[in-house]
Amino acid sequence: MSEVLKARDVCMKFKAVTALTNVSIDVAPGEQVALLGHNGAGKTTLFRIVLGFIKPTSGTLSIAGHAPGSDAARRVVSYLPEQVAFPKMLTGREIVRFYASLKGAASDAVQDVLKKVDLVEAADRRVETYSKGMRQRLGLAQALVGRPGLLLLDEPTSGLDPISRQHFYELIAEVAGNGGSVLLSSHGLSELEAKTDRVAILRKGELVANGPLSTLQAEADLPIRIRVRAAANALDEVFERIGGKRVNGASVEIMCPRNGKMATLSKINDLGARVEDVDVTPPSLDEIYRYFSKSDIGPNQGSAA
Repeated sequence: MSEVLKARDVCMKFKAVTALTNVSIDVAPGEQVALLGHNGAGKTTLFRIVLGFIKPTSGTLSIAGHAPGSDAARRVVSYLPEQVAFPKMLTGREIVRFYASLKGAASDAVQDVLKKVDLVEAADRRVETYSKGMRQRLGLAQALVGRPGLLLLDEPTSGLDPISRQHFYELIAEVAGNGGSVLLSSHGLSELEAKTDRVAILRKGELVANGPLSTLQAEADLPIRIRVRAAANALDEVFERIGGKRVNGASVEIMCPRNGKMATLSKINDLGARVEDVDVTPPSLDEIYRYFSKSDIGPNQGSAA
């Protein structure tokens, strides 16, 4: 299936500053991709190129086969910036209706999207009365109206409470389920871990990782955390048999290499009734991100879709 977003060897230079270097990335229909990187890594620059605000110094980028910034590309892309700002004197409904008209969306789409973001009761209030979280949900509403083909999200859960964040990711999954593509930039790594299909990491303008979390875990080859809860009065023996470190006076924690996991679990199994429970935790997205953000890790621009 053709990619909605297709970038090849994109470079961007601003006088003496190189913002992007040979970045190649695709986003397919129905795919949710997390774009990660420190401040200044090039995420915003890439978004600006996708939106057609600036042209790359070299390389190519297309939106459903169209040039960024063209009328055809603008009909495909919806964008939610980190800091949303709307005219304070307009109501939420008027804001969404305006964006719906720009996208040629049906009139009933306005009410539907206001329901999705839980703003129906506040829809006819002026935006100046909205809290930060409500403004963020209004921003999501304008991005969702018109069934976007590519949804660009920059720190989209900023200002949202935990329940609203969970609901946000449900809405994004719905977009992807309907065939839309999602490219999401966020520093909230823990909340992204199980909610994206692929992770792309920028470091100083270079794409240093790009693949499903399981693939990046294998590439990084970081140790696996195994925590063993000992039965009553068995902690000392468990510790002596498997090593590691004691935790909370009831458990033993081991950091074992990926290729040693099964051997370690077999050793734990041999302890029999001395063990009450075992938790196996692979490297988290936060750990993977820190690994690929190190300056001694070279660029990896292969896409594992």
